[in-house]
Amino acid sequence: MVMKPLRALYDWTMDKAAHPHAVWWLALFCFIEASFFPVPPHPLLGLMCLAEPKKALRFGTIATLASVVGGLLGYAIGWGLWDTVGIQLVGALGMAENFPVAACYLREFDWEAIVVAGATPVPFKLLTIASGFVAMNLVTFVLASVVGRGMIFFTVGVLFRIFGAPIKRFIDKYLGLVTAAFVALVVGGVLVLTMAGHGGDDPTDACTGATYESLGLEG
Repeated sequence: MVMKPLRALYDWTMDKAAHPHAVWWLALFCFIEASFFPVPPHPLLGLMCLAEPKKALRFGTIATLASVVGGLLGYAIGWGLWDTVGIQLVGALGMAENFPVAACYLREFDWEAIVVAGATPVPFKLLTIASGFVAMNLVTFVLASVVGRGMIFFTVGVLFRIFGAPIKRFIDKYLGLVTAAFVALVVGGVLVLTMAGHGGDDPTDACTGATYESLGLEG
């Protein structure tokens, strides 16, 4: 039964989330997720906030800063290592099809695309690598990343700081439902990325059908 291993993983993570060194694991996951690691750090952040609600804002700050620093590695991959590392990495992570769309929006909307997508469960690594590829201004990239990542991580921190115990009771009781909701958020985040800029209702939006060839990319 799927729920049994899911429950075991939840209980194990809750135990680790309260570990004295859990903050270092959070920082590491946020750093590597911003450039190449496939697992998002949001569940760990949420569980750590559940374990210690009074430290939720601190955890949100650490997650934001580590993610932004990790984003610089992703930027470097897109900027200087696309032909040797980037193209293989986006393929291995299953982002090859979405990469031209992300690069197109970043060229068209600059920092706005980073803020919008950075504040959703869209894989942040997709934006960081694409930002480097289109050579977005580095200061703009960092500031937009701080805002976008801060919005989502601090939202988690504030919610768990205020409603920590009730949220934990709800998750304990409805773990399967919460897991399904998180998956739905990830899918919704990808849709936000592909519909950004024109609200998704402009059929002439060139970025919707962007390809490697149309952007001069090697795919």
